[in-house]
Amino acid sequence: QVQLVESGGGLVQAGGSLRLSCAASENIVSFFGMGWYRQGPGKQRELVAGIFSGGSTNYADSVKGRFTISRDNAKNTVYLQMNSLKSEDTAVYYCNAVKFDGLKRSEYWGQGTQVTVSS
Repeated sequence: QVQLVESGGGLVQAGGSLRLSCAASENIVSFFGMGWYRQGPGKQRELVAGIFSGGSTNYADSVKGRFTISRDNAKNTVYLQMNSLKSEDTAVYYCNAVKFDGLKRSEYWGQGTQVTVSS
């Protein structure tokens, strides 16, 4: 069972920055992809950014140019650098990982970390 542990959330003023970390309990090179999702108050969970095993990335339109996803394979950790934060970025941020074992797909979630942006 893969465990994902997020850290780095907190309270920040609009325009500020935060870096989220997601530490995995096993080698992330074996993952198909990892990503960050968020769920704001009264909203559905949405994809923020993803990074795949080949290194390609994708972002939600709302965060393009402000957020950067990256990974450190040696530390089994994925990061989300968030700059120019806005009040609408306030949400619980969740780390996600997807693995394939043959045709069997497994998905894992972290417990979430709160990000609050004050205007």
